[in-house]
This record gives sequence, C-alpha cells and structure tokens, in this order.
Amino acid sequence: MSLFSEILQFVFTGLTIGSIYSMVGLGFNIIYNATTIINLAQGEFVMFGGLIMVFLTVVLKFPLFVGFPLTVIVVMAIGAVFERFAIHPLRNASLLTLIIVTIAASILFRGIAMFIWGKDPYSLPPFTPGSPVMIGGAVIMLQTFWVLGTTLAIVVLTTLFFGKTIVGKAMSACSFNPMAASLMGIHVRKMILISFALSAGLGAVAGIVITPMSLMDYDRGPMLAVKGFCAAVLGGLGVGYGVVLGGFIVGLLESLTAGLIHSGFKDAVALVILLFILCFKPSGIFGSEEVSKIKKF
Repeated sequence: MSLFSEILQFVFTGLTIGSIYSMVGLGFNIIYNATTIINLAQGEFVMFGGLIMVFLTVVLKFPLFVGFPLTVIVVMAIGAVFERFAIHPLRNASLLTLIIVTIAASILFRGIAMFIWGKDPYSLPPFTPGSPVMIGGAVIMLQTFWVLGTTLAIVVLTTLFFGKTIVGKAMSACSFNPMAASLMGIHVRKMILISFALSAGLGAVAGIVITPMSLMDYDRGPMLAVKGFCAAVLGGLGVGYGVVLGGFIVGLLESLTAGLIHSGFKDAVALVILLFILCFKPSGIFGSEEVSKIKKF
C-alpha cells in the first residue's frame, strides 16, 4: 500500500471514528441545551444501545427494523428513569452536585451491564452485507456508510428540532433562564425529562451503528464519554454543527496519531485536546463565552 493510500485509509477511519464521537457529543448537547448539566453517564447510554441491540437481534432473533427502534425506546426509558429518580429529586442542588450524580450513575450502569452481560465483548453483523468498497486504495466497510449517514441525519434532525420546533425552543429557553421560561408557561421539569430521554435515545443510536464495526462491552462507556465530551467542548457546547466538527477533528487526529506515530498514543489525543481547549479557549471554536460559566437551573 502506498503512502497516499495509507493516509487516505487513516482519514476515512478518522471520519468514521469522528462520527461516533460527534453523536456522543450531540447527546451531551441535548441535555446541556435544556439544563446546562454535563451528563457524564452519556457513554453508558451508548453501551446500553449496543448491548441491548445484540440481545434483541442476536439472542431473541428480532429483525433489524424491529430491534433498532425497540432498543432506542428501551434506552430512552432508562434515560427518563435516571432523570426522574436521580436528577429530579436534587433539582435544587448545585450544578456540581448534579454532575457528580451523573458520575455515580455511570458507575452504577456499568455494574448493571456487567451483571447482565458479563465482561465478554459482543458484536453485531453488518447492517448491509457485502464486500468493502475500495477508494484510492483505502478499504471502507459498508457499515461506515451507516455511521456517516446516521450522523448526518442526526445533525439535521437535532438542528431542526432546536431551531424550528416549539419543544426544542422551550428546552433551550429552560437553559438560558428557567424562571423566565416557567413564567412563560413552559413546564421546565418536563423539558428536562424529555432532554434526558432524547439524549439517551441518541446514545442508543450511536451504540447500535458502531457495534458491527467494533465490539461492545460493559466498559466502553467512559472512554466514549470522554471523547464525546472533548468533541462537544472543542466545537462549542450548545452548538450542534460545532460538536460535529469537533468530533471529526478528534477522530482524524486520533486516527493519524495511531497510524503515523503509535497506537498507544491514540487515547491520549482527546485528553490533550481537551486540556488545550480548556486552557486557551474554554468556549470552544464556535461556542459563546457563556458556556464556561457555571449556571443553575
């Protein structure tokens, strides 16, 4: 394989990985837009999506078109229950306390997943069977197009949701000024519940589409959460297209680092980027300076 083909392969791999981080980052965005909370259990929603999809389609033999929406619904229910029983009772607590609660939930979710599925990794068959596509000497699996297409669809849908729908605008209003939103007749607690359910559903979609490409196990969530959060911070929390760009940047740098330098450094890329952004531009590439301020809902 020529140097050009190798670099092209790294670029395609980076874009695929970046799409995954973008979807995880958009999950952070949805909750942040409604509450300003950073939900550090977002990676566990991705993990649940992959493992529940395996259970429904591999163990119970449900077809893809049944298992996919059913998995999303189940994980959305998990997100809603999490908000109702862990976040809602602490609605008057500080933002830092609520973030710590999400860390505790992440640990709990991993323990539950390990108890149910064990420590072994699981896989799914590709959604579209067939031989990989060759472009410029680079090999692209067909599942890659599912990942990229799903990311594009999610970006369009979330942009339309927050920009064009009453519910989306109401969720954003709850983040900026919950008291004013409540006085305008917006049910703030309901908006927060919806945000957690939608974020969990988005995480489930990410977990479903990436499991055929990479194995899924109970412990995948924390690293996905870190890299998704890095993508969100890099692009700008609250800015959908910024999160996607941030995900692609993190994915490309990680892939190129693994391919051209050493694979042992790839997981450090996101942390280095995160530290750099927090030090020099906490608001991210497209974010407002307001995102670096701690607010309370």
